Amino acid sequence: MKPDVMNNYQQKWITTLQNARIHGWEIKPQGDDIFVEMPHVTDLKLIRDNLPETLGLMALDINLPKERLKFIFHNGYEQFEYLLNPAVEDLERED
Repeated sequence: MKPDVMNNYQQKWITTLQNARIHGWEIKPQGDDIFVEMPHVTDLKLIRDNLPETLGLMALDINLPKERLKFIFHNGYEQFEYLLNPAVEDLERED
């Protein structure tokens, strides 16, 4: 893995998220994933509950072949992960 080289799909998602200009969000690559640092006051439950629909709408602007991509959302206190386009191995896991 080359941490300083992003794949096109990951780069397109980062650009799309950054273009949303959400105040206080820092969006950057973390290996093959996307790390989103949010302000401490951000309600992670609200983000988590609305994320599938929000990302689904944003995906309409991305015309690249879909790849496995993990988003890591962190508000300074806690974090959660969201996996977009999971691989077969991800679906077979029973964590």
